[in-house]
Amino acid sequence: MPEKTTNQAGVILKFPEKVKELDEFIKGLLEKDSSVPAKGHLIESLHKAQELFGYLPIEVQSHVAMALGLHLTEVYGVVSFYSFFTDLPQGKYKINVCTGTACFVKGSGKIMEEFSRYIGIEEGNTSDDLKFSLNGLRCVGACSFAPVVLVNDKVYGNVTPKMVPEIIEDCV
Repeated sequence: MPEKTTNQAGVILKFPEKVKELDEFIKGLLEKDSSVPAKGHLIESLHKAQELFGYLPIEVQSHVAMALGLHLTEVYGVVSFYSFFTDLPQGKYKINVCTGTACFVKGSGKIMEEFSRYIGIEEGNTSDDLKFSLNGLRCVGACSFAPVVLVNDKVYGNVTPKMVPEIIEDCV
């Protein structure tokens, strides 16, 4: 497991109310259907943990592992496999540039470069102030609007690099 360089330490100590809610959730899962092995509740538990904490730092993964009686490597394997899960803090504004074929052909690479330049972070990173995260998505299923950018739940279609400042302005 790679060592993360962001300041993630202490999230369990910092948010005891979230830990309590997660523990109650996991306990409820285990009590509701005791015929299912604990590992069968892992993905649902990770979804809840990410909902509560916003991401899954190693200490949260370890907590989930202990609560379910699993090894940390089992939990980390799931977190690192599924793209929905993230072990890094995410920004308030999650900017996702579609990199599917239609969007790529219509210039999503240039759009990604402009977002990167404009907000000062590379793809896959979050700004130091936790305001923006910048990522690529394989396909969002809106090919007729290519290239497409999603900011949280808002969809922007037919995006050009010149629209990047305007999209950022919508965030603030």
